[in-house]
Amino acid sequence: MTPVLFRLGPLEVGTHDAFVVLGVGVALGVFYLENRRRNLFDPRLWTIAAGALVTGAVFAKLGSGWRYLVDNPEPSLIGLWLHGGKSVLGGLAGAYLGVILTKRLVGYPHKTGDLFAPAVALGIAVGRIGCFLTEPIGTPTSLPWGITVSPEVGARIPNCPQCTTGLPLHPSFLYEIVALVVLYGALRWLRPRVEVPGELFKVFLLGYGAFRFLVEFVRGNETFALGLTGSQIFLLATMPLLVAYFFRQLVRHAYRPSRSRPAAMGTAA
Repeated sequence: MTPVLFRLGPLEVGTHDAFVVLGVGVALGVFYLENRRRNLFDPRLWTIAAGALVTGAVFAKLGSGWRYLVDNPEPSLIGLWLHGGKSVLGGLAGAYLGVILTKRLVGYPHKTGDLFAPAVALGIAVGRIGCFLTEPIGTPTSLPWGITVSPEVGARIPNCPQCTTGLPLHPSFLYEIVALVVLYGALRWLRPRVEVPGELFKVFLLGYGAFRFLVEFVRGNETFALGLTGSQIFLLATMPLLVAYFFRQLVRHAYRPSRSRPAAMGTAA
């Protein structure tokens, strides 16, 4: 594991934070390309993206900082911000809320989910490289692609007792990186085929949520009710809403091809 990516004199650049920044850069690059491909040059779109980044960062921290609030009778904002890591699910929820609020503030009336979906998928994939290099990677496995961590390295990984056993472990973050790249490709494939504006982001949320629920079983995170992790409990509470939405869309034949696809694709945001 590599907690420090490189050093510049007394300055240490953390691996996790470096890949988070790189992931944000990749996401913004894909977002720019999607805007250019659709001939969208409205500066309000970048204000919306900035709003999503700010609220996403705050909720990502809150999503992983709840343990600090539980364990500290006198919590502080500084302590909350410095505690622990970041929650991808919390970040997604915050970014989604940020997009809604910022669109209302700037008066942007069009759907933006199709612009954000591929950007978010690829950005998270890049950011997860930092997680793989710095965090507990998974539970023990007998599968041939399990990764063995030396006891010396495992001792430097916080909250990972399985890392010091010398047993092969599930590379859960590699699973997630591959799944996100596949999901990115699926979104690219669906892009000219789904006519409902903004629908691709909901497709991303459904696909990522389903995968994330499954991969939690081999990640080794702390479990709570029914042997489920906090992320799984959150997904059990939210995923049925997405399933119900898509079921309603199918019943209404919302995805039936129409003859107006070229015009719709040219204007959908």
